[in-house]
Amino acid sequence: MNFYIIIPAHNEEAFLAQTLQSLTTQTLLPKKIVVINDHSTDGTQLIIDRFSEKFPFITSITNTSEEKHQPGSKVIKAFYKGLELIDESYDILCKFDADLIFPNTYLERISEIFQNNSTCGLAGGFCYIEKDGEWVLENLTNKDHIRGALKAYRKQCFQDIGGLKESMGWDTVDELLAQYQGWEIKTDESLHVKHLKPTGATYSKTSKYKQGEAFKKMRYGFLLTLIATTKLAFKKRSLTFYFYTITGFLKAKNEFIVTKKEGKFIRKLRWRNIKKKLF
Repeated sequence: MNFYIIIPAHNEEAFLAQTLQSLTTQTLLPKKIVVINDHSTDGTQLIIDRFSEKFPFITSITNTSEEKHQPGSKVIKAFYKGLELIDESYDILCKFDADLIFPNTYLERISEIFQNNSTCGLAGGFCYIEKDGEWVLENLTNKDHIRGALKAYRKQCFQDIGGLKESMGWDTVDELLAQYQGWEIKTDESLHVKHLKPTGATYSKTSKYKQGEAFKKMRYGFLLTLIATTKLAFKKRSLTFYFYTITGFLKAKNEFIVTKKEGKFIRKLRWRNIKKKLF
């Protein structure tokens, strides 16, 4: 299967070389890697140039955006800049972060998942972070969810969901819309990907209400938002996160990234999953 990979990168000189090295030593090499230098002020471009000189399937583009990190919108806008550079010859489209180290069989295994299941629309492994000298599963990870850091989409699925939303929550709503379109989400617990920079490390203080706004945009409704926020706040061990998220939901405008019909499906799916875990 032909893999095209898009990697948004903002000031990633400390990590990007390790990410690209792990991707250029895969047992199944990607056909194309596009790195978007998103307003970097460090040596990110030098690293990209070094790898693109050695590997012809690596290309790059420079994107000028706000230096401030805004969850969701900034990274997806950069992603779409990279999407402009690719053709339609891919089978699998990946959005990867620039701070990951992949096991060398990662793409080969993801390819097998897609080939063995024609209804699989998204597939991925799991992010592990370093803690006290050991690599442990990132605690924000559910076993049925693929982190935004390492998304892999079948082409038809990517097209069916209308691409990625320029909003926080894009990496949840993509899976919900995929299921709405009849696709399955598959994860492989044996695929351990090293995540070098903790999720949210560069989020600004102005982003504190964004999670609540995302729940509103996905038409969760208040009760589902309350449950989801409680769960996330517990995992983050942050009461402050809880209050900011609920406040963000209550203050958010009635602007949505899914239709009413899609929202109804999402709520029904969420309630079904909650009942399954309880009973």
